[in-house]
Amino acid sequence: MRKWIIIVVVLAGVAGTGAFLWLGGGAAPRAAVLRAEPGTAHYAPIATRALDPRPLTVAEMFPGPSVSAGTTKLALRNTEALADCAEAAWGSVAEALGGCTQVLRARYETEDGAVSGQFLIFNLADAAAADRLVAALKGDGFVRPASGTPDGFDGSRSWAQVRGLGHYVTVSWVAPVVPGGKVDLTYPQVAVDGLGLVIQRRLVS
Repeated sequence: MRKWIIIVVVLAGVAGTGAFLWLGGGAAPRAAVLRAEPGTAHYAPIATRALDPRPLTVAEMFPGPSVSAGTTKLALRNTEALADCAEAAWGSVAEALGGCTQVLRARYETEDGAVSGQFLIFNLADAAAADRLVAALKGDGFVRPASGTPDGFDGSRSWAQVRGLGHYVTVSWVAPVVPGGKVDLTYPQVAVDGLGLVIQRRLVS
């Protein structure tokens, strides 16, 4: 968890360098600041769906009523389980979903309603397919906002973290909802991104 916190803090401090992509426009909102990481050998035990055939469940991925980091807490607002993965994406991302069997998606919100976040996990056939999706998320498409996302969700000031985890891809995406002003997204990003740690349990099993 400490490693993931460091990554997001670095994101806050060095956004604008070559490690991040500043993106805008397109057919739907997308992250203004995006960090994408392909899979590593650490996830070899779940590199294919054949090795890890049990489908994901909402209860497994989103077990609690909230997520938190530091002094920031985000409440779970709704969850979705999609069998048609293309419903959760647009542009080049939708075109990179061959072999995807499910997407789980959840929406979160800070107690004051100032920040909205969402987490998605895609179930792909293997790590190669997952890496292709990670690459596509850096292209000219992105994920679609979750159901119930506030109208004020400001993609132009949002952050996202994409990770390849074996045959899965996770996307955590947070944005300010209130217009204008400076909103620190560091801890909301850490809190939502931390949901991906659930996949570590599959490595053990």
